[in-house]
Amino acid sequence: MNILVIGSGGREHALCYALKKSPQCKALYCIPGNAGIAEVAKCENIRITDFDSIVEFCRENLVNFVIVGPEAPLVEGITDFLEDRGIKVFGPSKAAARLEASKIFTKQICEKANIPTAKSRSFTNAAEAKEYIKELGAPIVIKADGLAAGKGVVVAENLEQALEAVDDILVEKNFGDAGNEILVEEFMQGRELSFFIATNGDKVFEFGTACDYKRAYDGNLGLNTGGMGTFSPADMVDEALRIEIMDKIINPTLKTMKEMGCPYKGFLFAGLMLTDEGAKLIEYNCRMGDPETQSILPRLENDIVEILLGHQKPQLSKETALCVVMAAEGYPKSYVKNTEIKGLEAVEDAIIFHAGTAKREGKLVNTGGRVLGIVAVAETLATAKEKAYAAVSKINWPQGFYRKDIGEIYD
Repeated sequence: MNILVIGSGGREHALCYALKKSPQCKALYCIPGNAGIAEVAKCENIRITDFDSIVEFCRENLVNFVIVGPEAPLVEGITDFLEDRGIKVFGPSKAAARLEASKIFTKQICEKANIPTAKSRSFTNAAEAKEYIKELGAPIVIKADGLAAGKGVVVAENLEQALEAVDDILVEKNFGDAGNEILVEEFMQGRELSFFIATNGDKVFEFGTACDYKRAYDGNLGLNTGGMGTFSPADMVDEALRIEIMDKIINPTLKTMKEMGCPYKGFLFAGLMLTDEGAKLIEYNCRMGDPETQSILPRLENDIVEILLGHQKPQLSKETALCVVMAAEGYPKSYVKNTEIKGLEAVEDAIIFHAGTAKREGKLVNTGGRVLGIVAVAETLATAKEKAYAAVSKINWPQGFYRKDIGEIYD
């Protein structure tokens, strides 16, 4: 097979890492890729929403199978566009990708299927939203309805933060059209869990679990980011919880989507809160997570292509993989680009997945906010953590930062 991966982040590097191992992978391409991906795949600098150019590339390179990494092209309908032109794609249709494109749509699915989730109300009017927030009090959660690169969620600890979030999203339009409508949710207490499946539209396979660290700084402080680290498998998932999640959340979602005329195919990422009342859905993402993918795929023991085609169930090792994200100083707000990163060649006994990187005049530089994911695999979480941070210490990047508590358990 000639396989094309769409995307340029750490998730896509991890996908390429796994695909390269498949006996079925004859040639591997990535659009647009990054400096790390270029070491395992041929990269082509095409915009991920330039569907016509992607089709042209697929035809010129006899691409048999396309795997879409990020949410933006899925939400814009890349799967429909390519399949209409005879190109096989692993990813949901535009209609099915609404599970991520609209948090309000997901709430409607939850209501139809009686899926446990936080109580909520949607608003387009800032004054009405603020009145509702004052009635409920804090802590409370404010969410932009649409795509906001993992940053459109504010967990407000007090009323002042909540009201400010409403203004940021609805009035100041800091998230553009993604904030035309907001969701005001009750605050859920518990531990968060990332739960993944892969489905070819017929067979549904569980595809691993992980714990993500979304806040920028140690101790779960600072702004929400796209994720500063993760480990897999999640420590709190047993067989009973796994069955509960599949029976009460995942399967009812897939059944309802099919009944609504938008059957789901591709990766599905359920962000869950484990409360005293059981697992509750926080949100869905219509693709694999980043950086969760970086800690799940190094544990994969069988052929990812066979899994995506629906021929095999994923076989994940019992070892733990831990990923530490190195980000540009200032992220998730403004940060400096094109700063040089050195020392990667000194890293041993760890995998380095690139996200926002490029080669400029022979130097490795950052082009994004989240830049590297350093992954170690070991028999225990503690050992994986020790190995990952030993690897991080060898990387010379003064303009970068990272959390030093990935692997710590926060209730």
